Amino acid sequence: MSTMMAAPSLVRCYSSYRNDLMKSKWKCKAEGEADVVVIGSGVGGLCCGALLARYGEDVLVVESHDQPGGAAHSFDIKGYKFDSGPSLFSGLQSRGPQANPLAQVLDALGETLPCATYDSWMVHIPEGQFLSRIGPTEFFKDLQQYAGPNAVHEWRKLLDAVLPLSAAAMALPPLSIRGDWGVLSTAAARYAPSLFKSFLQMGPRSALGATKLLRPFSEILDDLQLKDPFVRNWIDLLSFLLAGVKANSVLSAEMVYMFAEWYKPGCCLEYPLHGSAAIVDALVRGLEKFGGRISLQSHVENIVVENDRAIGVKLRSGQFLRAKKAVVSNASMWDTLKLLPKEAVAKSFSDRINTTPQCDSFMHLHLGFDAEDIPNDLGIHHIVVNDWKRGVDADQNVVLISIPSVLSPNLAPHGKHVLHAYMPGTEPFDLWEGLDRRSAEYRNLKAERSEVMWKAVERALGGGFSREKCEVKLVGSPLTHERFLRRNRGTYGPAVQAGKDTFPGHSTPIPQLYCCGDSTFPGIGIPAVAASGAIVANSLVSVSQHSNLLDAIGI
Repeated sequence: MSTMMAAPSLVRCYSSYRNDLMKSKWKCKAEGEADVVVIGSGVGGLCCGALLARYGEDVLVVESHDQPGGAAHSFDIKGYKFDSGPSLFSGLQSRGPQANPLAQVLDALGETLPCATYDSWMVHIPEGQFLSRIGPTEFFKDLQQYAGPNAVHEWRKLLDAVLPLSAAAMALPPLSIRGDWGVLSTAAARYAPSLFKSFLQMGPRSALGATKLLRPFSEILDDLQLKDPFVRNWIDLLSFLLAGVKANSVLSAEMVYMFAEWYKPGCCLEYPLHGSAAIVDALVRGLEKFGGRISLQSHVENIVVENDRAIGVKLRSGQFLRAKKAVVSNASMWDTLKLLPKEAVAKSFSDRINTTPQCDSFMHLHLGFDAEDIPNDLGIHHIVVNDWKRGVDADQNVVLISIPSVLSPNLAPHGKHVLHAYMPGTEPFDLWEGLDRRSAEYRNLKAERSEVMWKAVERALGGGFSREKCEVKLVGSPLTHERFLRRNRGTYGPAVQAGKDTFPGHSTPIPQLYCCGDSTFPGIGIPAVAASGAIVANSLVSVSQHSNLLDAIGI
């Protein structure tokens, strides 16, 4: 699991070790052709490209910016190494059939990701503040204190119903899925015995509940008659952190998977020792290890369609890159549509994209400051909810704070802390649309709309924190998202409601054009986009190649 998104500053200055690596390895010239050209080096695009290289395909990933990673990149200012997006991770070091999709991709690439582990985060809510611990029992203590015995009873009832469902939700390894009928061999037949066994172990009642895995999670809550306001609010918050929507819109399967990672014995949260950039570095290493290439500062102007097939891309420089087998777009659905010639796009395809609702955008606050007067027991993560009644998806209401230098001191100068606070997908783009980024109006709006984040940071860090003493202060707006991440209206992604609509698949009406990332199934978040990239890669190779890979990594 992870929460997302992007950076309040462009990738203009970075840590020296990544700059050296970029100059020596990543800044290759885009050559004229490849089997597969991948547009965009977000986590989904890198997972797709690296797996295709692992399969033996000639892959070229083209990236508009001067370093890879998309919303997961990091940047360096005055020795402070900032995450631009994801900060809450679990399952990165898991292995086997039920592992996190990203972990399965890294396993296939032979890459490891050193992580620090922890089991809690600070929660600041209207009822008070407490250290929330993951695991099967610790949260009951918090519920008893802040919500009462009825909340404890309902939470226990929920865990008893949901945790058995995880066997069904996790029965098919994400890496086994492909987008054609070959899935009957790589997934259905291969894992039918374990799936059948899991249903037998669940019992009739849980097996019946498993039929709701593709329905909204709120339906499971309603069936269990869970009505405690604190429990419902808490679940909405978890759902929003996971997928950008509340429990009435998130797939039950996603929530069940998250519960299995967070509320089973022995579970933990993880943070990469070198920040989220370490994930990107590992994927790029895997890509290049198997002969894949990545070309930075290679902005795609349009996807070239000839004889009704995608045959390559044209760069802003005028260079044409031929794709002999496929073009894969890791851009959002709206931005992909802009890259296509209008005459090549079926009206039904464009209509669906143009009518798909969007999640709102982000506000960000990146700070670098002295740790001298900050509590020694400061946790890495803090979640601030100002008003439950407004809903967790209301603007200016929920602030997430990550201080990764607590676990990874190398991300800040000695004796300093690096902090990223953000409002996750709740900032309306309409407030910002059309503003001149150089104007006083824009600066004033940034100051006004970032104030809630400053107050949340002050609440979380206590009296020892001072705004005036911060050595680095960066505020990012929805226009930052739109400009630097090529995100239409700075959006978090599609606001798809489970039970009413589904995320699009990965093929398109245009032969040889595929899509991966958070505009495709299974949706928003690091595990989801990693799975989408893997599905596309698997779909572009033979069933025997796919099966051999599953054998090689023991799933």
